[in-house]
Amino acid sequence: MKTISIIGAGIGGLTSAIYLQNNGYNVKIFEKNSHPGGKMDIIQEKGFKFDTGPTIVMMPDVYKKPFTDSGVNYEDYFSLERVNPFMDVITGEGKVALSSDLTDLAREFEAYDESEMLGFLKYLTDIYGKYINAKDNFIYKSFRGPKDFFNFKTLWHAYKLKTFSSSFEAIQKNVSNTNLQYLLSFQTLYIGISPFSGPSIYNIIPMIELVYGVWFIKGGMFEYAKALEKRFLELGGEVIYNSEVTKIVVPQNKHVNGLLINGNLEKSDAVIANSDFPYTMTDLLDISDTKKGKYSEKKVQSMDYSMSCFLLYLGVDTKYAELNLHTIKMANNFEKNVEDIDTGVLPEDPSFYVYNPSAIDDTFAPQDQSALYVLVPVANLKENENWSTEVVTNFSEKIIKKVEKELGLVGLNEHIVYQSIHTPDTFKNKYNSAYGAAFGLKPTLKQSNYFRPHNKHSKIDNLYFAGASVHPGAGVPIVVTSGELTAKEVMRDL
Repeated sequence: MKTISIIGAGIGGLTSAIYLQNNGYNVKIFEKNSHPGGKMDIIQEKGFKFDTGPTIVMMPDVYKKPFTDSGVNYEDYFSLERVNPFMDVITGEGKVALSSDLTDLAREFEAYDESEMLGFLKYLTDIYGKYINAKDNFIYKSFRGPKDFFNFKTLWHAYKLKTFSSSFEAIQKNVSNTNLQYLLSFQTLYIGISPFSGPSIYNIIPMIELVYGVWFIKGGMFEYAKALEKRFLELGGEVIYNSEVTKIVVPQNKHVNGLLINGNLEKSDAVIANSDFPYTMTDLLDISDTKKGKYSEKKVQSMDYSMSCFLLYLGVDTKYAELNLHTIKMANNFEKNVEDIDTGVLPEDPSFYVYNPSAIDDTFAPQDQSALYVLVPVANLKENENWSTEVVTNFSEKIIKKVEKELGLVGLNEHIVYQSIHTPDTFKNKYNSAYGAAFGLKPTLKQSNYFRPHNKHSKIDNLYFAGASVHPGAGVPIVVTSGELTAKEVMRDL
């Protein structure tokens, strides 16, 4: 039986592990932390529970896939509940309750003008066609070499995606009202890229929200990580926690021999690195740059990295009836806000997102209390590395005041009984994310599809990659897909 070692019990690694273990391989996962999930992490303190990473569930069928493909009913592992309206978005013109119900959407767009609803439907038609193209020809297809991409059929499909304009520019072609344009463009921030510079193909994100809906996992996102771990263990796999991998062992710089953990060699027939790709290449592969292929240390450092996040986890001793599950407050000058992030400026008037699971799930906080999660998009450490204690303190106080004032949460500061803060440094130190980039490599046109790091190393035999920084990209459903693609690449070789 072939032995596979996986670095990291994140979502991509767990997914790969399920597929491989289910197909007769002997799989071990080595995780430096004490529990599964990677960035899909959890804080449990003073009766409060906080998801610390992803919070918005889209494409639920992808979440179900590792379970159904391994022969079980996903409902025995986690529970999904649809949320609709799924998000309150507050702009300078007021609050919109975003819904995946076409009747509700028509009401919102026609309030501006019937032409805006017509433009919205044209946008949906255009981006849905591109979504089918991307799904069938790029997202669910792995790449190994030039012939996989540079052939007439694939290049023709790539041309039809027409991704050379930005997300915002593509929306402007059909929708003329600036407020509505913002409502259809901010979602690219979910994968760490500006709508004003990110490729227009990422308009599939708001389309997926509006067509397929937004969901909630009962008990929170960490329950999904636990569900994947449970299924893997049931299949006979093994997870070794508190085991930090310090080196991928590659004798003669050619064929993977195993992993170095606490000074000991763990031999394996293949290795999947679910650790962040840039960290893997620079810190875990102790071989010459020439043997690393395209991704030398200099190349990795020069690549574009996604934005990061400043996160507040607030346990409050009250409930705010007016605060729903998901709320986004957009900056008064959204374009300037995103420009500041891209250039390393700490925004003076930042956009922010509030997740309030206590609105629909009582397991997150003591009775009549709330566990609030506040996220502010900020620059990564490559653009701005100044997160001193003073900066963190001042910025957190500023954000709490803004949330209290702009969402009408009366007395919020006085009701806080527990507080924890994550900065870009947290992503760097706890999750080994290069430059503290919360979403890995930025999904620019030059770092997407074939041009994103592949799931199999081009020069080193039996070394594979899964996660947000490799193909097909960031976002939980896409990382799940990455894990599946990587497992299939391993099976193809072994």
